[in-house]
Amino acid sequence: GLWAGEAGEDLPAVVGPENACYVIYTSGSTGRPKGAVVTHAGLVNRTQHVLPEVYRLGPDGVVLQKTEIGFDVSPAEVYAALSAGARIVVARPGGHRDPAYLRDLIIAEQVTTAHFVPVMLSMLLAEGIERCTSLRSVGVGGEELPVDVARAFLAALPDCELHNTYGPAEAAVDVTSWQCDPQALAELTRVPLGGPHPNLRLYVLDDELEMVPIGTPGELYLGGVGVGRGYWGAA
Repeated sequence: GLWAGEAGEDLPAVVGPENACYVIYTSGSTGRPKGAVVTHAGLVNRTQHVLPEVYRLGPDGVVLQKTEIGFDVSPAEVYAALSAGARIVVARPGGHRDPAYLRDLIIAEQVTTAHFVPVMLSMLLAEGIERCTSLRSVGVGGEELPVDVARAFLAALPDCELHNTYGPAEAAVDVTSWQCDPQALAELTRVPLGGPHPNLRLYVLDDELEMVPIGTPGELYLGGVGVGRGYWGAA
């Protein structure tokens, strides 16, 4: 056959940390959707540092995979479980839109780790998320997390960590998180974005790309291994 005369040894590894791992398209909120090129380093940093250190995911975890593959949270859900040696529970097609189904799936499969957009978290609260006592760590992102939703979640599941996350598709899913604290939330009107994840940096810069003083408005810039290579097809 075609490969009969080839050597039996493993092929040399030619993929490095800065090589492209996958392309995921942005939401198009600033115009046309663009293909963000995420590196192996960005994904590995998330699976080897962010997930175990921030979300404390280990081999005893059970990860819910319910995001469609075209959205940037999906690689995090899939590779989170694979890298940690955890079990992955795959929701049925379209199941991510059905809070009652997700609630029942979490209960039946004893899911410990999941990620939701705030509107779905609010819907799950209405469907009785307090019954999902297996949950240990929940990430929330994609839009602003209302303070009242965060408070209600922690009241329903006081033993589960709730992480408010932020990050663009261009930087391997998310770059910051804040573990919601009930006492702090009692005094807050907005949920903080928190600090940078391991091996990532945040800068608030002005129009001249100079760092602004504390308390001064500016534009948020990202640095570190999570930042991708740019956009597919861009010059």
